[in-house]
Amino acid sequence: MAPRSLVRVLPVTPAVVLLLLFLAGPIAYCAYIAFTDLQLTGQAEASFIGFDNFRTAFGDEAFLNAVWLTLVFTVLSSLVGQNTLGLALAALMRRASRPVRTLTGGIVVTAWVLPEVVAGFLLYAFFRREGTLNAILDWLRLPSQNWLFTLPILAVSFANVWRGTAFSMLVYSAALNEIPKEITEAAEVDGAGGLRRMWHITLPMIRRSIGTNLMLNTLQTLSVFGLIWVMTRGGPGGRSQTLPLFMYEQAFQNSLIGYGTAVALLLLLIGSLFSVLYLRLLRTEV
Repeated sequence: MAPRSLVRVLPVTPAVVLLLLFLAGPIAYCAYIAFTDLQLTGQAEASFIGFDNFRTAFGDEAFLNAVWLTLVFTVLSSLVGQNTLGLALAALMRRASRPVRTLTGGIVVTAWVLPEVVAGFLLYAFFRREGTLNAILDWLRLPSQNWLFTLPILAVSFANVWRGTAFSMLVYSAALNEIPKEITEAAEVDGAGGLRRMWHITLPMIRRSIGTNLMLNTLQTLSVFGLIWVMTRGGPGGRSQTLPLFMYEQAFQNSLIGYGTAVALLLLLIGSLFSVLYLRLLRTEV
C-alpha cells in the first residue's frame, strides 16, 4: 500500500476494528448459532442442523402471529402515530407563543426520556381495569372495559406513541425551521390555505427529514421489548406478542437458543428491508 493511501486509512482503522469486534463479530456468531440446535439446558454440545430452525419458524402459527403483530405495532405506533403526531406538534408549536412551546415541548420530551420500564408501568396503570382511563370514562358515564385484555395491541401501540413522539417532534421542528419564511409567505399571499401549503410546499421540502425520521423510528419500534413486556407480557393469549417477545420466550423461557437466534435474524432481516426501502425513497427526486 502506498504511503499516501496508508495515511488515509490509518485514521479510520480504530473505528473499523471496533465495528468488526463489537458489531460484525457478534452478528456473525449469532448467524452461526441460528443454524444449530443450541439449548440452555439438557445438552452437552450443539449440532449443526441447517435451515431447520427457519423451517420450524415459518411453520409455527405463534411465529406468524408475532410477525403480523409486529407489523401492526410498527405501522400504528411508528409510521402513523409518532410520525403524524410529531409533525402535527412541530407545525403547531411553530406558530405558538414561546411559553406554549416551552410547556408543550417539556411535557412531550419528559415522556421520551423516561426509562422504558417506568413508562410501561405508567401506561399499565392508565389502561388497566381499575386504571385512570376507566376512571375518566366512568366519571363521564361512558362504557369502560379492560383495555389490556380486549385491545392489547392497540394499548401498547398508544403507549409507544406516547413515549416516542418527542423524537419525531424534534426532527420535524428542526426541519420546519429550515424552510425559508419567504416561500410560505408568498404562498399565503397567493391564497394557498394551510393544508395546501403543507401538502405542496412543506412536505416536499422536508422529504428527506421525513424519510430519515421514518427509518429511525421504524428500527426503534421493531426492537421495542420492555414497554410491551411490562404492560402485557405479550398476552393475553399472544395477542400482543411481537417478535422481540417471541424471541425472548423461545430463547430464555423455552431454552431454545438456536431457534430464538433464528427468529432474531429474521427480525434483523425485516429491519434491513425497511431500511433499504427508506434509503431508496430518500434517493428518489421529488
